[in-house]
Amino acid sequence: MTNIQTITQFHRLTSLPEPLHPLVSVARSEDCRYAADGTWDQFITQFYCIALKHDVKGKIRYGQQLYDYDKGVLSFTAPRQVQSLDLSNLECGAGLLLFFHPDLLLKHPLAKTITQYGFFSYAVNEALHLSAAEEGDIVALINKIAQECRHIDRHTQDILVSQIDLLLAYANRFYERQFLTRKASQSDLLTRFEAIVDAYFTKGEAEEKSLLSVQQVAAALHLSPNYLGDMLRTLTGQNAQQHIHEKLIQHAKEKLSTTSLSVAEVAYALGFEHAQSFSKLFKNKTAQSPLEFRQSFN
Repeated sequence: MTNIQTITQFHRLTSLPEPLHPLVSVARSEDCRYAADGTWDQFITQFYCIALKHDVKGKIRYGQQLYDYDKGVLSFTAPRQVQSLDLSNLECGAGLLLFFHPDLLLKHPLAKTITQYGFFSYAVNEALHLSAAEEGDIVALINKIAQECRHIDRHTQDILVSQIDLLLAYANRFYERQFLTRKASQSDLLTRFEAIVDAYFTKGEAEEKSLLSVQQVAAALHLSPNYLGDMLRTLTGQNAQQHIHEKLIQHAKEKLSTTSLSVAEVAYALGFEHAQSFSKLFKNKTAQSPLEFRQSFN
């Protein structure tokens, strides 16, 4: 499985010019070149993508399902989600691609609220249909983001995040309109797994109890730990413990960048008995200590 860590790496893999900003970029889908070398058979990106495309031929697999463009043009993918492209039957059409890394959102409320948008979930597999006026709104916002990337200064991050926030608010309105009369599809295993893990960290259960274990999540899903691990490895290439650690580090980054809690307080809030254990895991996952990460935002 190919793990595409940065937007710059994606640009290089698809023969796009170097991005103007390391954490956000806009590209034309028709400019992307996907080499038939196995890279795209199964891959994960570590950033968000919002794609506005017309005339897409073929299907793109996202999680367990095929993403259906037949009835829409706007799609959303989140970090660390397994995707695959069948290049033999795929025509990517024409349109715009907006990429942004989660680190761009740190220190902004959107870092937390973006997880509430259901259209990034595996459970949604249908592209959003837009009217001409709605598409015009989305295109205008993406173009503003592209323009802002050309003028990087101390205001750039705030302006970029505000534009992305507005784009997502519009998308939420359009999705509610599209699915207003439809029943939500039953969440798949990964969606339910992530919901349990997120709730554990956001509702303060970690601080009250302890570090979240695979056994706890498996019990909540009425599965054995071994079965849960096997299913997650099949879906994503990562086991349950790795997924829990990914979420833990994500919440740790939010606390370190948006609160004045000490490193020890962050550790305890996430369920660690000893702050040293938290610092060791954080550095292992990010190549920075918690203090180094916090200082990078000062």
